[in-house]
Amino acid sequence: MLGAGKNPERLQAIEKMAEWTRVRFRLPKDATVFVSEIACPLPGCPPLETVVAFWIAEQRYQFKLFKPVAEVAVDDLPFAWLKDALAVQEGAGWDCC
Repeated sequence: MLGAGKNPERLQAIEKMAEWTRVRFRLPKDATVFVSEIACPLPGCPPLETVVAFWIAEQRYQFKLFKPVAEVAVDDLPFAWLKDALAVQEGAGWDCC
């Protein structure tokens, strides 16, 4: 897992988040799921937020949770029926992640 460093608790939280995403959106076990914790320098942003991206075929889906990965609970994930709304459209401003 990228960005987990040597912190086993953080690595566990990232792995748990990836697994929750796979289950919630019924992704195949080999689907690419990217979980990252990023700092937001903008005023009004939480100090750390969790970004999750996954791919189905060539389509990328992405969502943010406005808390550190270690504080995320399964109920924080978007509902499965929102999956189509999470699809990233070209030029939608998600170039950062």
